[in-house]
Parts: sequence; C-alpha cells; structure tokens
Amino acid sequence: MSEQKTSFSVVDRPNVFEKYVSSNSIFKNDREMLRPSYIPRSLPHREQEIDQLAAIISTGLKGSRPSNVLIFGKTGTGKTATTKFVAHEALRMNVESRMEFVYVNCCETDTNYSVLQHVVNKLLDNQEERAPYNGWSMDRLLTLFKETVEKRRTLLILILDELDKLVYKAGDDLLYNLSRINDDLKNSKTSIIGIANDLRFTDFLDARVRSRLSEERVVFSPYDAKELADILQARAELVFYPEALDADVIPLCAALAAQEHGDARRALELLRVAAESAEREGRGKVTAEDVHRAKNKIELDTVTETVKTLPFQSKLLLLSIVLYSEKRKVMTTGDIYSTYHNLCDSLGVVALTQRRIGDLVAELDMLGIVRARVRSFGRGGRTREIELAVPLNETRELLVKDEMLQGYRSARVRLQTTLI
Repeated sequence: MSEQKTSFSVVDRPNVFEKYVSSNSIFKNDREMLRPSYIPRSLPHREQEIDQLAAIISTGLKGSRPSNVLIFGKTGTGKTATTKFVAHEALRMNVESRMEFVYVNCCETDTNYSVLQHVVNKLLDNQEERAPYNGWSMDRLLTLFKETVEKRRTLLILILDELDKLVYKAGDDLLYNLSRINDDLKNSKTSIIGIANDLRFTDFLDARVRSRLSEERVVFSPYDAKELADILQARAELVFYPEALDADVIPLCAALAAQEHGDARRALELLRVAAESAEREGRGKVTAEDVHRAKNKIELDTVTETVKTLPFQSKLLLLSIVLYSEKRKVMTTGDIYSTYHNLCDSLGVVALTQRRIGDLVAELDMLGIVRARVRSFGRGGRTREIELAVPLNETRELLVKDEMLQGYRSARVRLQTTLI
C-alpha cells in the first residue's frame, strides 16, 4: 500500500499579518521615541536642572573630581532622562580629559554584589576575565574594581538609578565603600550620581555615608498639565504624521498624567498605547476615546502584574478588601481583619495577627493597590481608612482565577452570612 502524501498550500489564503502590514501607519518614525528610555535632543522644562547638573559635572572636564550628587523627585519627573542627557553632553565635550559614565538601574540590579559586578564588567576590556554573577566575596570584587579603575586612569562617574530601592533592600555597605574609594586611588577618581524617588532614604544611611554622598542635591518638581502637554507635543512632532492626533488627545493625556504626580512616563505611555490601538483598528487618527481605553488597559495590566507577584497572605488580604468593598467603599483595618479572619477560617488557613495585617495594608498602599489614610478624631483617637484603588470587578476576577486561591468559590458561599 503506497503512502499517500498530502500537501498544505496557503497560496490562496491571505496572510494573517496582511491587514496590519498593508494598512497605513500613523507613525512616521520609530514609536520607541515614545518610551521613557528614549533620550531626545532637548528636554522641555528641565533647562534649570540640566544647567545645575552640568555645572557640577563640568569640574570633571577641567581635570578635577566633581562632587557627589543626589537627585530627588517623583517617578516620571525626568531625573533619569536629564542625567543621561547631561552625561552624553559631557562625553561630547570630553576631548582632552578622560571621563567615563557607568549607569546602573538598582531596581533591576538590586544587590550590592550585582551592582558592583555590573560596574566592574562594564569597565573590563573584552579580553579580560569577567567577574562572575555570584561566588566571589565582596572584598575580592571590590579589590578588582579598584584595580580596574586605577588601571584605566580615568574619572569614573557612577550613575546609580533607583538608589533608594537598593538601600532599603541591601543597606549602605556598598555606598560606604564607594564613597571612600578615592582614598585608595592615585591615578583615577570616582564620583557618584544617585537618583532616588524617596527623600527619606538618606535617613537610613550611616552619617559618614550621608555626608559624603550628599555633597550636592538636585530636586525635580513634578510636571504640571501644561508642561506635560509641551513634552507630548514635542514627541508627537517627531513620531506622528501631521493630523494623526485629534486636537484633544494631547491635552487629555497630559491632564490624566498630571493627576498622578505629573508623571511624564505615564503621559507618554498613554499616548503610545492609544496610538497603537487606533493603528490596529485601521484608523488614521487617534481620538480621546482611544486615550480612555489606553488608560483602562494600562491600569489593568499594572494590576494584573502586581497581583500575580503578591505573596499568598497579601492575596488573601486583598481578596478580603475586595469582598468588603462590595458592601462598603471605605473601611478600616478592623473591618478588613474581620473579613480576612473569616476567609482564613473558610479556607483552612492560619490567620496573621491584626498588627501584621496592618503592615500588609501599608505595603498594598505603597504598591498603589489600596489608598490608606489616617483620620484623626481628636481625643477619640485615630484610625486608618482604606479604599480599593484598583478596579473592583477586574481585581476580583484576577483573584478568583489565581491558583493559590482555588478554594475561593466555595468559601464565598460560606462568607455571605458573615460579610456586612
């Protein structure tokens, strides 16, 4: 019996990508220009901060070591973009003096070892042995760092972004060693530019480290709606074809982002996601409705990723808040704890103490999942009022589908009689 061969032909069938590739794009340039990682040739409304930082670093162009700098400001206020912009400008001017910049995101590279290992490997020549991701002592890694910097006869400026996250997680040992390393160098010098969101992180530093690290300070204030609109307009002219945006798109993106501490990253993300949504639907113009849809999508994506990574007890607590929110919008820690305790009993889980639940509420507040504010009643004392800060139905659906909370469906039936 002969084997029958079949052939599969797709010649007569349109390719699934055809409608997306053949449609006219509203982007005339790379849409990556709308991402925070893109550093434009000019930074609107950051001229003063650029000049202040350039004045500090200019010392290095004259052959001396610049002061260490701490840069503060909320997320999306242009701290990283401004620092990278000034560093690029310094390298353009660096004709005779030898200056190098190494950038480290301490949120991604989040241990003392990994930060130093990243810097060392950036400085080593390709033919030299690399520092391993783990396995060495900090002393050995620090010695290699000193030897490498000294050999390069350089002025090394370390840009440590999200520095507050590193200090909160790993302490200030690395900063202590880096801040005094110039005492051991003869042919090279180092300076530090620390970028942080939280002004209070310096309270956790040793007094000697704080003194050396805070030689200069630059504070970035949030953008207002008009400034955000100017930033978006400048990017839009680079990225989009003329008439690609309705007149109210940029003001709306700016206004929504201004409500969230003047976050330029948020404004750019809203504009990019809205434009991509319009393009996928084959429309040649972005509308205000696209912006509102983009806002909902971004919020849901953020909630989804955050909820997925929560520890088990935090998920139980969030589920308790969601359940209580179905009856009342605002609640106290005591209200939540009662619901949480009943939920634990229904699921056969050992409940945490009310004090520990208070700590977890504070963590959820920090993540932006809930809003917790202290309300004072004078002599009657104080209480913490809590409100869900993310969409109720979508969050409940995420938790119902979570593998850790599979007993939720049956537990909910038993909880109906205990919920207020």
